[in-house]
Amino acid sequence: MLNENIKTIRKSKGLSQEELAVMLNVVRQTVSKWENGLSVPDSDMLISISEALETPVSALLGETAVMSEVDDFKKISAKLEVINLQLAQRKTARRKTLHWLLIALCAVIVTVFAVLVILNSPYLDWNYNDPETAVFGAAFHTFEYLFVRLAPIIFMGAIVGIFLTRKQER
Repeated sequence: MLNENIKTIRKSKGLSQEELAVMLNVVRQTVSKWENGLSVPDSDMLISISEALETPVSALLGETAVMSEVDDFKKISAKLEVINLQLAQRKTARRKTLHWLLIALCAVIVTVFAVLVILNSPYLDWNYNDPETAVFGAAFHTFEYLFVRLAPIIFMGAIVGIFLTRKQER
């Protein structure tokens, strides 16, 4: 009866044998022997067990203990609260990362536009008789053509994203 009560109450408190053993300054095998009925704790240890499990000695020695559903709900609630907190932290971190990536994207677009304005389409002055210059000039022209048409759309989307991902004060 004592062995079953120790095991049932320990489990209802959400403790492993190792955790209870640490609380009692004994090895895990000692707790296992108590729970399997292979040995019995002395009176001083019985008092220590009751204190560790927050249970009266009479409950340990008395009739078979029933696992408390309230303790189970408290454990589950505590675990769910921790999980919800972790998920909220991840969501905040992702939002912050996305926010700064969008700011960086805007900075890159502005920088490339500035470089293109300063260069003033240099490929127009190149000698296209040289095959390497011709290929590079065509590639540069294609990049500039696509960038000038797509960058404003991407830039506006990034600006909207920055506003949507900013930290909202409550």
